[in-house]
Amino acid sequence: MTDPARMLEAAHEAVRLAAHVCRDVQRRLDDVRAITKDDDSPVTVADFASQAVVAHVLRERLGEIPLVAEETSAFLRDPDHRTQLGAALEAARISWPEATEQSLLDAIDLGDAEPDPEGGFWTLDPIDGTKGFLRGQQYAVALGFVRGREPVLAAMACPNLSRNHAASLETPDPVGSVYLAERGSGATEHDALEGAEPPTRLDPGASRSDVGFVVTASVEKKHTSRGDTDRVLELLTEGGAEIAPPARLDSQCKYAVVARGQADAYLRLPRKGGYVERIWDHAAGSLIATESGARAVDLAGEPLDFSLGRGLESNRGIVAVREPWFDRVLDAIGRLRRE
Repeated sequence: MTDPARMLEAAHEAVRLAAHVCRDVQRRLDDVRAITKDDDSPVTVADFASQAVVAHVLRERLGEIPLVAEETSAFLRDPDHRTQLGAALEAARISWPEATEQSLLDAIDLGDAEPDPEGGFWTLDPIDGTKGFLRGQQYAVALGFVRGREPVLAAMACPNLSRNHAASLETPDPVGSVYLAERGSGATEHDALEGAEPPTRLDPGASRSDVGFVVTASVEKKHTSRGDTDRVLELLTEGGAEIAPPARLDSQCKYAVVARGQADAYLRLPRKGGYVERIWDHAAGSLIATESGARAVDLAGEPLDFSLGRGLESNRGIVAVREPWFDRVLDAIGRLRRE
């Protein structure tokens, strides 16, 4: 593997520049909708532009990059989608001024590599939290490097998430935050706008225990089973825990909120059997959380296995929990599963 410090520096630049692109599109939601005649098109445009910028930066800084990402350029290459191609190119040029249609499409398709756990590969979600993006709230640009069974590097931009941990999660922050992590070396929190404030190391001992147990919850109901989450909280209450109001936000920003001690747990309890999580939805966030004092496992308490392709095929559900709550939460989930 190339020098991890160099790789993490490149990943940091990639997600920070992609965040600028996404922030610009989010500011112009109505304009993009008017151009493309499609209410959901702004997130499509931002997805493609973000992926192109990340792939371009990684290739420029690191050379050949095995990248497994969510998007391919097939949609934009369709002549019926010329308008979306033009809008994506305009967006990408915020951070990549010399981009052309061809270089944009080629950069997007760098994300079509096959996962190679032995050699290592990057995995990217160019916009995680599409509904949050369209609402003008929380979303993330999440980039992780996987080697073997686990992510070993992570860079995640949360363009609307304030570094002030007491700030409202519903109100977009004008600066935003970026999280970096290296396996075994901890995690740090940075401004999304370069040079605003110095970075800080996330404290593995941080906790909001003074307000009771705080769980993150999606704004979107479809992402997890709220009924099962409510039952887990009931079981914790029966065990003497005091439950605080949840921290509601979309995307892998939930991992960041757990990582910085603003919440105690992120529970992703599948709503239906057979659902397989995608690796790009968890690689970056789970490493940032674990390097900040949490433990990320599946519902059976087994480690997450990122070595099986594009899906977490051997895992069902995901929980990321800070100490001292981990054993109590896993016990409650075990009781729920037996029920």
